[in-house]
Parts: sequence; C-alpha cells; structure tokens
Amino acid sequence: MLEFGPDADKTATKPQARDTGRAIKRGALGRCPNCGEGKLFRAYLKPVDACANCGEEMHHHRADDLPAYLAIFVVGHIVVAGFMATDTWLVLESWQHLAIWIPVTVVLSLLLLQPLKGGVIGLQWALRMHGFGGESEEPMLEPAHEDAR
Repeated sequence: MLEFGPDADKTATKPQARDTGRAIKRGALGRCPNCGEGKLFRAYLKPVDACANCGEEMHHHRADDLPAYLAIFVVGHIVVAGFMATDTWLVLESWQHLAIWIPVTVVLSLLLLQPLKGGVIGLQWALRMHGFGGESEEPMLEPAHEDAR
C-alpha cells in the first residue's frame, strides 16, 4: 500500500548524515574520509581507487581544478601580504624580491595542493557528491519512442 501525506517519508530509510568537518579534516590529512585510517593518496596527487582499511571507493571523485584554485587563492594572499609588508620596512631591489617570493610561492603551492585536494575529496564524500552517495552519476537515457517521428 502506498502512503501519501506527511507520514509517507517516515517509512523511507534516510542515509545517515556524514560529519562534513571531520571528513574534510581527514581528507586534508591524507586519510580516508570514511574511516580516517586508510591512506587517501597513492602518489602526490593520485588518490587510491578504494580505501585499504574500509573499502570505500574513491575512484569516482571529481576534485578537478578546485584544489588548484584554492591554492592560488591562499598562496596569493600570503605572498602579496608578505611582499607588501616587506616592502614597507625593507628597501630591496627587484631581483631580491624575486629571489625571495618566487621560491616561497612555489614551496607554499606544493605544500598546500595535496591537503586541499584531500579536503575537497572529503567534502564530496560528506555531501554524497559524484557517486559517494551510492547512486550512479551517469545521466539516465529515456527510451526512444518510434511513434515520435
């Protein structure tokens, strides 16, 4: 029997809520957002296909360019603020600024990129995005109707 009205949702089982903050923290630390034990990355920026500890699949994540954009945002603010602060109390030549700020920019970017990507994967897992909710991300195709011609 189908139920309609305010009590209809009570019979459907809702998936358990996932702690977003904890999942982002675990991902940023390079750990599985589900269990917090298994490694998230098998190489510098290459995530594992599935967690070795709990079996959670990670191959379908879609971090794409967001970690790079976040790294640019954070590093840009740090480097520009550092440059401006340095320029107010030290008189340096242009080549000296370049010798300082280019390495700082490269090192900070490389240090932040993996934790940011892990955090984005943890966020996607917590929000059940891109296959982390158990449903397929493939678009459903409608069957072709022959009388539509």
